Amino acid sequence: MLTSVLLIAHSAAPPAAGAERSEASSAAPRWSWPLAAPFRVVSAYAAPAHEYAPGHRGIDIRPLHGTAVRAPADGLVAFAGRVVDRGVVTIDHGDGLVSTLEPVAWAVTAGAPVRRGDVIGDVDAGGHSEPGALHLGARVHGAYVDPLLLLGGIPRAVLLPLG
Repeated sequence: MLTSVLLIAHSAAPPAAGAERSEASSAAPRWSWPLAAPFRVVSAYAAPAHEYAPGHRGIDIRPLHGTAVRAPADGLVAFAGRVVDRGVVTIDHGDGLVSTLEPVAWAVTAGAPVRRGDVIGDVDAGGHSEPGALHLGARVHGAYVDPLLLLGGIPRAVLLPLG
């Protein structure tokens, strides 16, 4: 029997008032997925050995239906524009936490406030991700961290029969 793996995203609850916000590994996930389900995580975070070493400073997510890119959390758009061959949107979430999404055909401007789940653009072409995939990076006080720490891990897989 053949099966297919389908990832179903869940919405993360925001942290409780007064909760510690400086640690990316807080108990409750603070971000929601930037793509609507279903999607696949096609490339995982790979921490570099040092600041200038090779690595994969984020995760790549492939949408299976639709291409709308959403803000993972509330914040202010710090940058929306083209960097070399791709559109990039960077959101400052406060307390030293920043997300970067690429490649994105952006629909927001620098300085604009965004709420978790707001559409900020569509998956575009370019960059280092495989074609059709969205790269999500996260930094805490300038240091890259695994975005899965803020998303609560990879969504639960649901096995469905084919046919």
